[in-house]
Amino acid sequence: MPLYITFTSLSPEGKEAIAKDPARIKANNKELEAMGVKVLAQYATLGRLDFINIFEAPSEEAIFKVAVRLSGRGIGKTETLTAVPIDEFIAIAKK
Repeated sequence: MPLYITFTSLSPEGKEAIAKDPARIKANNKELEAMGVKVLAQYATLGRLDFINIFEAPSEEAIFKVAVRLSGRGIGKTETLTAVPIDEFIAIAKK
């Protein structure tokens, strides 16, 4: 299944929501899993990004739904990248 890495920078409203209810992050994960997207790893970070998430999704359509749902809540800005494991990349590059 394809892998995706999402970078999130929270808006002031997003920071406030998490400060009030940090467990909301886990509730969001359950919603994503119901959409067919598996959360492989999540990291809170310091600096310009607040979170880095690694997802496995059946299709780009599924990951688009995630991006629309998260950004539609006004939590902040997200950027999603498709990730290819290095061994797969090497095999593709050799062709």
